[in-house]
Amino acid sequence: MYLIIINIIIIVKQEFKKLIIFFLCDRIFINYIWEVEMINYKDLGLVNTREMFKKAMEGGYAIPAYNFNNMEQLQAIVAACVETKSPVILQVSKGARNYANKTILRYMAEGAVKYAEELGYKIPIALHLDHGDSFELCKDAIDMGFSSVMIDGSHLPYDENVALTKKVVDYAHQFDVTVEGELGVLAGIEDEVSAEKSTYTKPEEVEDFVSKTGVDSLAISIGTSHGANKFKPEMCTRDENGVLVPPPLRFDILEEVEKRLPGFPIVLHGSSSVPQDLVKIINQYGGNLKDAIGIPEDQLRKAAKSAVCKINIDSDGRLAMTAAIRKYLAEHPEVFDPRKYLGPAREALKELYKHKNINVLGSAGKA
Repeated sequence: MYLIIINIIIIVKQEFKKLIIFFLCDRIFINYIWEVEMINYKDLGLVNTREMFKKAMEGGYAIPAYNFNNMEQLQAIVAACVETKSPVILQVSKGARNYANKTILRYMAEGAVKYAEELGYKIPIALHLDHGDSFELCKDAIDMGFSSVMIDGSHLPYDENVALTKKVVDYAHQFDVTVEGELGVLAGIEDEVSAEKSTYTKPEEVEDFVSKTGVDSLAISIGTSHGANKFKPEMCTRDENGVLVPPPLRFDILEEVEKRLPGFPIVLHGSSSVPQDLVKIINQYGGNLKDAIGIPEDQLRKAAKSAVCKINIDSDGRLAMTAAIRKYLAEHPEVFDPRKYLGPAREALKELYKHKNINVLGSAGKA
């Protein structure tokens, strides 16, 4: 006797789940498939980056894109941007999602919006996935309320980068979420992102890439780098005091990209300046940062006046907090209450980011 299988699937949509009933011969299998609640970023009070970038390019400044992993970092970022009346992009890496938990981060982002209002000024806040490395990760971020995502396929062959980026764009744009792509590879290490050497963006590829993928912004490689050790000593010169001076950014590449993509938003990753006073404090109080060097702030200010409308800063924030914590604990060895040393670290980070908004990015007063 032939086995006759009749599958009848009844889908009953409830608020957060599907009930699927399978009839298999004379047996009934009932499966509950729980769905993730789709969260719209607008319900969290967030904005995407489209209008932010338009205003930044017209105004000759860049939006600060600051990474956070915990409450103190988030408080410092929001307070700094409210006090300087600057729009801000809160960035979350894959590593941050693993560290802090994606559900907690969703509520932290909502809390950031409320915190800004509580501080007395409603600033535009976007929540951005930094260096998403797969469609699945980007989709999950979008479904959890992110208003912007980056899909980084720069390590892939060109055609594969295009295909992956377009797939993310097609999904994101259904929900009015903006997407950042990348051409060119930055050297350095930060979280899961690692590369031995830089590969500069090829200007002749940018028009084709943007046209085929539909991305809303493009990260390019013109000499910035991830981490606190952005350049090897042999790549630098030294000033009269023996301090390392990094090679200049490739503004010629940036200018050529601007010609080929007039009015299109450009992003710079790896743009920490690695302040030497912070490096000195860290080393003075037990650290061991050797040959730490970053991007000069005057070059970033120059970039911010161009089509570069988003500048990513992460390592500088880590340095500011670490310097404050090391100093405090060295001077107060009896302290074991985290609030005692995280409080000064939070304040140091806030002051650093206020400086960035006012003196480097030019975003102060633009909210």
